[in-house]
Amino acid sequence: MKLDHLRKVIGGFLLVSLCLIGFSKPFQNYLHIPTDITLFEGDVLNIAKAANVSAKVTSKGESIDVFAQKKSLDIKGNSAGKDEVFFELAGLPIKKVDVKVIKDFKVIPGGQSIGVKLNTLGVLVVGHHLVETKSGKISPGEKAGIKVGDIITQINGEKIEKLSDVAPLVEKAGKDGTPLSITIQREQQKINTSLNPQKDQSEQTYKLGLYIRDSAAGIGTMTFIDPKTKKYGALGHVISDMDTKKAILVEKGQILNSTVTSIEKGSDGKPGEKLARFSSDHEVIGDITRNSSFGIFGKLDKKIKNEKYDKPMPIALSYQVKEGPAKILTVVEGNKVEEYDIEIINAIPQKFPATKGMIIKITDPKLLKKTGGIVQGMSGSPIIQNGKIIGAVTHVFVNDPTSGYGVHIEWMLREAGINIYQKRNEEKAS
Repeated sequence: MKLDHLRKVIGGFLLVSLCLIGFSKPFQNYLHIPTDITLFEGDVLNIAKAANVSAKVTSKGESIDVFAQKKSLDIKGNSAGKDEVFFELAGLPIKKVDVKVIKDFKVIPGGQSIGVKLNTLGVLVVGHHLVETKSGKISPGEKAGIKVGDIITQINGEKIEKLSDVAPLVEKAGKDGTPLSITIQREQQKINTSLNPQKDQSEQTYKLGLYIRDSAAGIGTMTFIDPKTKKYGALGHVISDMDTKKAILVEKGQILNSTVTSIEKGSDGKPGEKLARFSSDHEVIGDITRNSSFGIFGKLDKKIKNEKYDKPMPIALSYQVKEGPAKILTVVEGNKVEEYDIEIINAIPQKFPATKGMIIKITDPKLLKKTGGIVQGMSGSPIIQNGKIIGAVTHVFVNDPTSGYGVHIEWMLREAGINIYQKRNEEKAS
């Protein structure tokens, strides 16, 4: 006890001396931590190391020797649901913070060009057309109250999955002179209606008076892969139908390897585009189970590499993203993932999921020369800052192709069904 007391007295003397001669600034810089934030365990150690102090937790009174680079903290919550973390110098507390400390989380960054194939939930109505009947021109579908953007999921009680499911039912109903019982999905609402197919006088076939489609295809960029679950996130934004401008409701979908063949360079008022083709073998490398405002999500069946960063990398929460230099990973030729310089112009620390989390600007001369800035197909390119994945490129500004929006990785992981907020004392579900 006497030795411990003496140590604290000496420590206090040293601390006061440091403060008097102006060496307290590192503590102010590194230990200015709000109490309403979440920290990864590695962040606690990094803060302590940067300030040349130790971290201590109240649950077990264990000092963390940052100089020995101990890599784990044993932190448990207090009665208020927070974790009490002390930072000490020479045995004396410098600062106590009540924060939520969670397990370190890492994902493998993407950057690969991927092909995307989506099959809609039923068949999508993308327009109306008039059928030339004996009585004049009419659109049976429009008369039945079916709107552009509706999804036909059932006809006469039979599930509709593709275009070829529709024609036989329409022809039979037309010849029998009986109406079709149609079930449609309109956003979150299910609607039943009745439709009488009409015979087209020029083609002598029965028609609905509707333009319909059952699939969509395109390219994008992989953002991240969870090394444990193989769940992935890509694109960073929703895939919408080109005609209806509405999000495509996914029944099932696939991602494939893709090769960039050329670039249409962007200019003011006209975004550029990556031109690409699916791999020649059309090998499916993963499924698509979700198409949301934050991108497409699913699980990989095949391992893919980017040859740049193939090891798991830490992520940053939205409030940890800073204005300043960063990098993106993307493909502009063939299959080669390359690293390019960008600038984070504005970063918004979001407490709730939102799509426009940051404004970015391409600064890399090589990328600007090749693409003119952000181009279509680059969406999903992972953004890296200070050795952490912070988000993905999502949109380009039409009047300034060098700049655009990015989404925080925190929200993409959430949409992928990955829990990054697990506390140190929680066991993972099997």
